[in-house]
Amino acid sequence: MPRLLTVSAASRAEDDSHDDFKPVSKVDTSNVSETISKIVTENPIVLFMKGTPQQPMCGFSNRVVMIMNMHGLPYHAVNVLADPAIREGIKAFSDWPTIPQLYVKGEFVGGCDIVSDMHEDGSLADTLKAAE
Repeated sequence: MPRLLTVSAASRAEDDSHDDFKPVSKVDTSNVSETISKIVTENPIVLFMKGTPQQPMCGFSNRVVMIMNMHGLPYHAVNVLADPAIREGIKAFSDWPTIPQLYVKGEFVGGCDIVSDMHEDGSLADTLKAAE
């Protein structure tokens, strides 16, 4: 009977591989926090999303765009697929792992689920009106 080789989680955590084989990030995020901060402070309502409002590239982004369009207020959209540094940087900036992300008056509101819940309970309308 063949023996199965198992690798424990502890041995995987200790990465003894050569530097040539370790993962390397190719995204320069050195100034991305400043760029994101500028975007969210200069625009009253900002949606970081995959794609554009005219052509969302994921269902979650599409849902938030539909909700935003129901409220009828102008907002600034940032296509994170166009800039890998922004795509990774926004997750660190908000300490939120998913996209889309909505900001109102420089404050992080939430992702698709939170925006959807706020829309359903009416609190999103109040939050968005505060940005006018």
